[in-house]
Order: sequence, then structure tokens, then C-alpha cells
Amino acid sequence: MRFFLFLPLGIAAALLCSCGKSASPPVAGSEPSATAASNRAQNTPVEIKTASGIEMVYVQGGEFMMGANNGNPDEAPAHKVKLSAFAIDKYEVTQELFEKVQLPNPSHWNESPKKPVERVRWRDAKQYCNERSALEKLKPVYNEKTADWDPDFSANGYRLPTEAEWEYACKAGTDGPFDFGQADKLRQVAWFADNAEEKTHAAGQKKPNRWGIFDLYGNVSEWCEDVYSPTYYKESPANDPFGPPSPGKDVKRVMRGGSWKSSSEMCRSTFRQGQKTGDTDACFYTDYCGFRCVRRISPEESEILRATRK
Repeated sequence: MRFFLFLPLGIAAALLCSCGKSASPPVAGSEPSATAASNRAQNTPVEIKTASGIEMVYVQGGEFMMGANNGNPDEAPAHKVKLSAFAIDKYEVTQELFEKVQLPNPSHWNESPKKPVERVRWRDAKQYCNERSALEKLKPVYNEKTADWDPDFSANGYRLPTEAEWEYACKAGTDGPFDFGQADKLRQVAWFADNAEEKTHAAGQKKPNRWGIFDLYGNVSEWCEDVYSPTYYKESPANDPFGPPSPGKDVKRVMRGGSWKSSSEMCRSTFRQGQKTGDTDACFYTDYCGFRCVRRISPEESEILRATRK
């Protein structure tokens, strides 16, 4: 069943919602913990469509175990994190959407507007977020007058996900490295080194994860808001972490998810990498760097969206 849901003026623009969409059943080889099972029961996703026609998935928020003790050193220690509600793009931002807000398309593989935009500098991704916010008459998150375009996390506009939000959405209520089970099924959900033929592909061609989000494991890696630190998990706060403070120079930002050139190991939900932003690099040719957007969901919006599942 689909219906129009109009949120009160000042909360958000009109959203087109779909209810009754349930999380997928457990997959053999990916048994959830009690926390994960609880999250899956409580966080049945709700698909929404923004005022500008972009599909997103509402995530109610909750607790999960972030990181892994049996992965790379920067993925440890596994630690409990609690997140507030947010909405995340169902698809990676495409070249078509990037150009829609009047930004020049930097992509290497630009033969199809449905492919994810890539070779995107971190600040260009943030500019897209602000332009998309303005298009929908939402409050922009990023202050363009500051050196790092500092975020206002209380604003209701679009921004890059924190890496905690990204991992939570990727795991979709499971605790394993892949929400679908074993790595031998990766070809079904991701474009990566074994099947991508050394190029990107149109967004949404593979299967989504169990919360209905596409291309999290491959196609292009995705910028996050956080400064990258290999030791951050040892000191990360438990509630809505957004990364360590910026060191001010030689800053690396977190990238999440595998890309068309990644091994299956690099496609795991907990895999992290630090990437220089390219903001001051005139020749930024990192053609696996893309992104997707998130938006803060207020308690008022959450109450309305939760009601669609009843």
C-alpha cells in the first residue's frame, strides 16, 4: 500500500511512503545476536521519497555492535553504539542527480547518467548535500564559510553519513561481515573486482541488502563525515559518534564500502579506509570515490513514519 504523507510545515517537505515492507528473514551462516534480532524486529524499514523525487530508507535507529575484533586492527575493538533515527539514500548518488543541482560531473565513466558519480572530492560531496537541501527548502548542514565546511548536526538538511550510520545501515540488523551470509554470495549484491570488469555500473542493478539499500558493498566506495583515525574505536562515544576532531592538515576522511576494484575482503561491512579528500588537489582522479546522503529525522517525523508500519 502506498500513500501520501504530508509532514507539518517546518518539519519537512512532502514524503511519499511505502508501508508493510519487512526485513528479510535470517540467512544461513549469518545468525544475529539478541541485540541484532531486536533491531531487526523494531527497525522494519520504511521507504520514503523526498520532495525532489529521491528514494530514501527511513532507519529508526537503535543499538548495534560496531567494528570487529577479528578484522583489521583499525576495526577493533568491537563496541556498542546507539544511533538516533535517520534516512539514508536507497542508491548511491548518480551522475544524473549530481548534475541536477548544477554541479559539474567529474566522473571517469560518464557514458550513462544512471552510474554513480565518482572522482568526487569530499567537499564537492558536501556541496551537493547543501544544494540538495536548498532545492527542498531544508536547512543546509554545512557552513561553507569555514575551512572544513563544519556541519550543524541539528539541521534538517542533507549530509554525508557518519561511519556509524553507514555501518548500521549496511549491517541491517545482523552482526556478520555481510548481511546476506557468506562471501560466496557477494556477486549477487555487489560490483567488485571479481565481476565489475574494471568499471562502475548503473546504480541498483544488484540485489539490495535486507533493508532495501543498494550498492553498499560495491560499485563505488562512499565518503563519510568522519575524520579517519585508526585508533578511534578505543575512545569512541557510545551515542551518535561522529569521529575525532580534525587535525587541521593532511586530513583523511573515512571511506566505507567496497568498489569496482575491491577484493571481497574490502567489501565487508566493518572494513574502513582513510582517504585524502582531494579538496586541494587539482588532479583528483580517484575513480572509485562516490557517496550517498543521509538526513536527520526528527522525533515528530519518526512518530509519523513508525505509524506506517502498524
